Amino acid sequence: MKMIHCADLHLDSRMNSNLTGEKAKERKTELLGTFVRMVDFASEHDVRAILIAGDLFDTKRISALARNTVYETITSHPGILFFYLPGNHEEDAFLASIPSMPENLKTFGDSWTIYEGHNVTVAGAVMTGDNAGALYASLQEDPSRFNIVMLHGQIADYPSSGSDTPVIAVSELRDRNISYLALGHVHQHQEGKLPPSGIWCYPGCLEGRGFDETGEHGFVLLDIDTKALRVNTTFVPFARRRLYAPEVDVTGCMSTLQMIDRAGKVLDSPGAPGPDDLVKLVLTGEVDISCEKNPLLIDEHFAQDYYFFRTDDHTKLAVDYRDFALDASLKGEFVRTVQMDATLTEKEKAEVIRCGIQALSEEEIEV
Repeated sequence: MKMIHCADLHLDSRMNSNLTGEKAKERKTELLGTFVRMVDFASEHDVRAILIAGDLFDTKRISALARNTVYETITSHPGILFFYLPGNHEEDAFLASIPSMPENLKTFGDSWTIYEGHNVTVAGAVMTGDNAGALYASLQEDPSRFNIVMLHGQIADYPSSGSDTPVIAVSELRDRNISYLALGHVHQHQEGKLPPSGIWCYPGCLEGRGFDETGEHGFVLLDIDTKALRVNTTFVPFARRRLYAPEVDVTGCMSTLQMIDRAGKVLDSPGAPGPDDLVKLVLTGEVDISCEKNPLLIDEHFAQDYYFFRTDDHTKLAVDYRDFALDASLKGEFVRTVQMDATLTEKEKAEVIRCGIQALSEEEIEV
């Protein structure tokens, strides 16, 4: 039996943190289209069920387009069961807005709901701050069946992403005959062992939305042997676009064109982004105080090669302020004045000094 495990689709995300209004609208539509493509994939590959482990939508305010598209996609595929566990973003907004409950849509509340069929059990519950202890204590699966448990939250040893995020104590779920723990909330694909013979898995988000979600994204395909009670899992990259944040060390560069040349070598390397992808180029390293650097020109050079391109300047200024401590020139006076300004951060001081030194140097040349 084949199943798909997905989570954190965040449909109806605004997508405007990096993109223009037009492209944000396009990306918002693409996320919805990826959900439809995933269901079509399921239909074409004889997938019997899709496990949606939370955050199908980004907020409780769901657009008519997203609601209708998801609802009609589910109802138009009656041969596929959709197990939908609401996450902490959308709660029950989708279920409250649809005209009727499709027969092939299975949902969960804040206590265990269990579905059985073909020697497979799917159990799920919405975790809250109040019910976690009771959920662990009341779960004991039948060892003669393949048991799937669905939860949305972060496992206890994963870095916290907020005080309102449910914490899942994987240690409490050991030795409860769980074959596959289908999780949602973490946006990168991860898997681990769950004794005695099960596994836990985050499929990651279906589409990366920001540059904290770089790399491949998609879903996990389960191929379950219902007699031997075993499963093979395959991560399937499925995102319409990928996000990259390559770092380019520009130490030693003295001009923007030199930085463009160095960046081009990184962007042409194996595994580099393609024309459909989003790129944030991160400049690193130390640059000389007289270095001419213009991130906007770098953007202009590469923008036509990618769906989105942006340059972030994380370089540091290779200058020792002590060199100017006794300098009687206008440059020395300028550097000392900026260095004493308590309203500026060290990064801001470095950039002001760099621009100022360049301007003063140009004036000296003109004279």
